[in-house]
Amino acid sequence: MPSYPHPIIAKEGWPFIGIFLILAAIVTWWCPYGSIPLWLILVFCVQFFRDPAREVAGGPKSIVAPADGRIIVVEESDDPYLKRRAIKVSVFMNVFNVHSNRAPIDCTVVEKWYMPGSFLNAALAKASTDNERCALHLKTADDQQITCVQIAGLIARRILNYAEPGNKFNKGDRYGFIRFGSRVDLYLPLDAQVKASIGEKVYASSSVLAELA
Repeated sequence: MPSYPHPIIAKEGWPFIGIFLILAAIVTWWCPYGSIPLWLILVFCVQFFRDPAREVAGGPKSIVAPADGRIIVVEESDDPYLKRRAIKVSVFMNVFNVHSNRAPIDCTVVEKWYMPGSFLNAALAKASTDNERCALHLKTADDQQITCVQIAGLIARRILNYAEPGNKFNKGDRYGFIRFGSRVDLYLPLDAQVKASIGEKVYASSSVLAELA
């Protein structure tokens, strides 16, 4: 079953689509050729804010992709939020990916941190520590600890995160959105078995990134 009921176009995009639709229609009335750039922007907004239903993959121990994109990091690293060593898996989203962010596993939100920062290219390693970001400490029913971090990018200037401490999510539930091109980092326990590889294209909820022990 799809992970949650929702419109085809993410609610975050409705104001943008509405504004450019009105502008394009008005300019078309006066100057059809001059309206072409506005119609192109409208088409871009529709494809950017699309939010298709997704099948939720894997079993109860499976970590699924929190976002669409390409795997750019799989490595052992310091988790700067939980102050531990962890396996870091990073998904980079370009402007043509779906930017709806979804829970990687059934979990409870323990803590939430927001850090202002720069807007470097999200594919760069230092984006994890220098860019604007919002991190969630997630805990499973069997006390597995996961950190999920939304990171703004070169073009993305707005992180939307609707989760709050105490919230419970089923795997695949929608918890946020990033505009317009960005990255999500996951910090997993060291004994997690990573299934994803660098360069692989993944899809939110329907691609398994790792299995918890």
